[in-house]
Amino acid sequence: MDLLASDGVTPLRQHLAAYTGASHGFGGQLSNWNPSSKSADAALLPQLKQANARADDLVRNHALATGGVQLHVDNIVGSLFRPSYKLNYKVLGMNEQDARTFIKEAEQAFIEFAESPQCYIDAERKRTFTMLVRAITAGHCHHGEGMAVAEWINRPGSMFRTAIKLVSPKRVSNPRGSSNTNRLRAGVNTDRHGAALGYWVKEDTYSDYGDLDSYGGNWKYVKRETNWGRTQFIHVFEPLEAGQTRGANLFLSSMEQMKSLSTLQDTKLQNAIINAMYAAVIESELDSEQAFQLISGEGGAEQMQKWMSYMGDYHATAGIKLGGAKVPHLVPGEHLKFTQSNNADNGFTDLEASMLRYMAAGLGVSYEQLSRDYSKVSYSSARASINEAWRYTMGKRKVIAAKFASLVFGIWLEEALHKGILTAPKSRFSFYERRDAWTKCDWIGAGKLSIDGLKEVKESILRIEGGLSTYEKELALMGEDYQETFEQQAREIAERKAQGLPPPSWITSLQLSPEQTEMEQA
Repeated sequence: MDLLASDGVTPLRQHLAAYTGASHGFGGQLSNWNPSSKSADAALLPQLKQANARADDLVRNHALATGGVQLHVDNIVGSLFRPSYKLNYKVLGMNEQDARTFIKEAEQAFIEFAESPQCYIDAERKRTFTMLVRAITAGHCHHGEGMAVAEWINRPGSMFRTAIKLVSPKRVSNPRGSSNTNRLRAGVNTDRHGAALGYWVKEDTYSDYGDLDSYGGNWKYVKRETNWGRTQFIHVFEPLEAGQTRGANLFLSSMEQMKSLSTLQDTKLQNAIINAMYAAVIESELDSEQAFQLISGEGGAEQMQKWMSYMGDYHATAGIKLGGAKVPHLVPGEHLKFTQSNNADNGFTDLEASMLRYMAAGLGVSYEQLSRDYSKVSYSSARASINEAWRYTMGKRKVIAAKFASLVFGIWLEEALHKGILTAPKSRFSFYERRDAWTKCDWIGAGKLSIDGLKEVKESILRIEGGLSTYEKELALMGEDYQETFEQQAREIAERKAQGLPPPSWITSLQLSPEQTEMEQA
């Protein structure tokens, strides 16, 4: 028997609880809410296959899910994912001038190879480097992770043998469906600390009928790294809890609502079609005695058939029209009744908008971005919404896209140095001794969306002039490389001068003081 508080209703232990959310709640509304406490793997791995299959179905068949994935790809990666090589030449003991020359050569050599239309960097020769990063980012949305294998392929026309083969996370699983253990979870072989040592990848096999076999096949074990430290299997995801082995897709928190909205929209569309299908009906008046004789009387079925055949022949030859000017002639006792659709919206728009906001929060984007509806926002609210989404974008760019890109860059740079294609400056440490110092790299992706270009350009200029930012940071926000911009500006100024054209207006506005100008002219 529970002791009651002073109100005579609430149990005393609930009344004295420090956290009401952990008790029965006001009126006991939390009494039946008793979720089990599970680790990330215990909660995710048993449902991983089904969760990803449902997410795949949403992305294939639901416009909002497709749009959400496309938003991530376009905002995080963009049309060109370019490196900003940050060789740590001070740690390596290099001469600064020699290091900067090497940095520029390495960037250009990587872009030439990675963005080649021949797609040598892709083992399947279908994607450029940017397309690979876009595919990893898209896969992270509806699989929660991105996977790839570093291959060594000799192809005519390519200076490098390094190639990246994307791996579907659906193919990484325990061999022959074996159960999870402390060291093997969902196809990932780990050490005693939980660090991945290698991955079991199911190889595709086809049945005798040419169909992809979902049950047969062999599993291939791929080490995470070679004995000398070269990355072989790339696995990028953002663990939300210690000990998490696989990633959770972004649709899990809003999957139920997204599927429900799809069903609701289909039902609403069918209702609207049915309401619009019949503009008018013809009503016939039959008294009870006549109806009974037609339906139940002797020969009722035959009489009903004859009567309906007669009415059909009459209406077919009477020329009844709704869109024409002719007034229809009906059988005596019939009259024309027009139909109209009632409750066309019935609160559906508000409900849809509410569910869209819920889904946008789950996907980390703004409602306006997901719905493509900017009709109800002001400049300030739209800018605040974009800024919040931008923080999320930059976080995912760093954790997912840039991590994958940096690993690929490091694999490529190792080969370029090993083959002597790039000649590095004299250094105190070899590539294998200080790998991170050699391969440190930032990445420039899609620029930040501009709501009011003029205001935001002025803001950037004020930040630079106030010493709060740099040209490198501001141009990176626009998706541009400041060094390429400066070099192009210098070329254009020289070409304008050679052609006898005046300098650009922005240079004129920043000219020296009149006294200095007169001294130069003298």
